This record gives sequence, C-alpha cells and structure tokens, in this order.
Amino acid sequence: MQGKYTTDNGKVLVDNSVIAKVAGMTALECFGIVGMAALSKRDGLVKLLTRNSITKGIKVEVQNNDVFLEFHVIIAFGVSIETIAENLMDTVKYQVKNLTGFTVKKISIIVEGVRVID
Repeated sequence: MQGKYTTDNGKVLVDNSVIAKVAGMTALECFGIVGMAALSKRDGLVKLLTRNSITKGIKVEVQNNDVFLEFHVIIAFGVSIETIAENLMDTVKYQVKNLTGFTVKKISIIVEGVRVID
C-alpha cells in the first residue's frame, strides 16, 4: 500500500520505493552502518549492496499512513550494535517524517554482517 495524503490542491501518493530510498540514504549516513545487505537465495551468502541498490536491503510497509521499516544492514566492527541501532532508528524516523510527512511506527534492524573499516 502506498502512503497518501490530501491537500487543498489534491492528493499526494508516495510510493514505497521512495520511502525505502529516503530511509536507505539516511541509514548510509549513520555512524557505524557500512551498508545495506541482501541475502542471495541461490547460495545463502550475504552481500553488500551498492548505493544504487540499497532499497533491496529495506522492506517498507505502509498502513493508514504509518510506516513500518525493516533494515538488513552490515555494520562496522568495534562499534556497539545498540548504539548503531538507536542512532539509525532516531535518524530515519526524523528524516522520513521530515521528507514524506509520514510517521514511522516501527523499525526492525537485522544485522547481516560485520566489516572492518580501514
């Protein structure tokens, strides 16, 4: 389902892929996030997604203009997962609300891997 709202000038529909792109770009700016992850169904391996395909690591659900997000991420080694998760949740909630007008009700974070950053 798409997010939608009505203004004095008409209706605005926001596709889930737009919400995923906003959430993904915001997540990549968060401290400790190396990138989005995708699980290969063929061989069961996790791979780091490029900036152009980050939305594949995010699942978006919209119900009554409330947004539910699920992130599959790869994090930096040596940083507290709890700190990364809290930062990601707070930043994404703010940016999605600011840019789309929709409230994020729930964010689930699945840590798919850890990488050492140089």
